[in-house]
Amino acid sequence: MRVVRRTTDRANDDDAAPRRILVADDDPSIATLIQITLKDSRYEVVATTNGLEALKAFDSAKFDMVILDVMMPYIDGFEATERIRAQSDVPIVILTSRDGTDDIVHGFELGADEYITKPFKTVELLARVEAILRRVEGYKNRRAPPIVRVGELEIDEPRHRVSVRGKEVNLTPMEFELLYFLAANAGQVFDRETLFREVWGYEYVGETNLVDVCVRRLREKVEIEASRPKIILTVRGVGYKLTDA
Repeated sequence: MRVVRRTTDRANDDDAAPRRILVADDDPSIATLIQITLKDSRYEVVATTNGLEALKAFDSAKFDMVILDVMMPYIDGFEATERIRAQSDVPIVILTSRDGTDDIVHGFELGADEYITKPFKTVELLARVEAILRRVEGYKNRRAPPIVRVGELEIDEPRHRVSVRGKEVNLTPMEFELLYFLAANAGQVFDRETLFREVWGYEYVGETNLVDVCVRRLREKVEIEASRPKIILTVRGVGYKLTDA
């Protein structure tokens, strides 16, 4: 099976400027833990204690990633996500002690790309950060065509636009990436493990429903009836595919 995928050229990583990461968490122990975990010449971490401080920091400097706790004073992580996403496509990670599907879906609706549930292992945090940054680099080196058309679906990758039945659809960066991958490989079935590796950029973690939630959100935006999908199909016992009809 031939898979159209993004590629990444990281040959000059060691010479690249440090990736700047903005962290907002009102728990000093969590903020310190993140700073220690990412204490590396590849990263520069700026820590804030609430969403208001995070927004001020974001407006005054350029960042490669933002990590936001959900429960913070003044401005919570959800509102901060929405306000950052309104002006930037920077990767946003939601950090939460609540792992309910409603919170995850709400975060995605506002534009988050990823979530990490507290308490987390430092190796998991580091793996997620590295994978997200690899994915962003991979956007610049795609093998897939810039414009993909499948049936009534059209994806214009350079302009980051998606239209279905002639109507433009607004997607979060992560939703866009998943749809783009499935469309570039229309007709092929992918299990969750493969989608995690190819779209999210790291190995599958069995207990998370991240793929399913993202598919659900996509269906609500591109299908006529999300409960009876005709574009993004479930192959029972295997995974998902985008119809090639």
